[in-house]
Amino acid sequence: MFSKKKPDLDTHQKELFEHAQERVREKKGLYTHFILYLVGCIFMIVLNLLLDFGIDFKPLGIDWFVYGVLFWTFFILVHLFRVLLFSKFMNKAWHAKQMDYLIKKQQKKIAKMEEKLNLKVPKEASNTKTTLLDKTKNYLTDNEITD
Repeated sequence: MFSKKKPDLDTHQKELFEHAQERVREKKGLYTHFILYLVGCIFMIVLNLLLDFGIDFKPLGIDWFVYGVLFWTFFILVHLFRVLLFSKFMNKAWHAKQMDYLIKKQQKKIAKMEEKLNLKVPKEASNTKTTLLDKTKNYLTDNEITD
């Protein structure tokens, strides 16, 4: 009942399970970051305003903790956008779709190159040995040294 053994799942269910696990891990990391952000911002404000730490340090006339809060806000927003927006657009399905698209594009380029090559080289030469190889073979058999 409480064993740590995972149940047997087919591949589709396993992929869904792993995706759900990854999303939970990402969201948990975001929530943890947000809680640390709130605690850190409150700590910086209390440190500056109530304990008078760095009260004289005001770059551009603004308290130092405002810069810390703004800097950290930028990173929490980047983390938020990455987890909530970009992971939906750039997930495994998007990656697989892009790979298929690029492979097909590359195959089309290769087909065009082969078509150009076929137009330049006659089919008889490409199907049989080339003249150079035939001449090299004849040269070796004619000029062999016999003992």
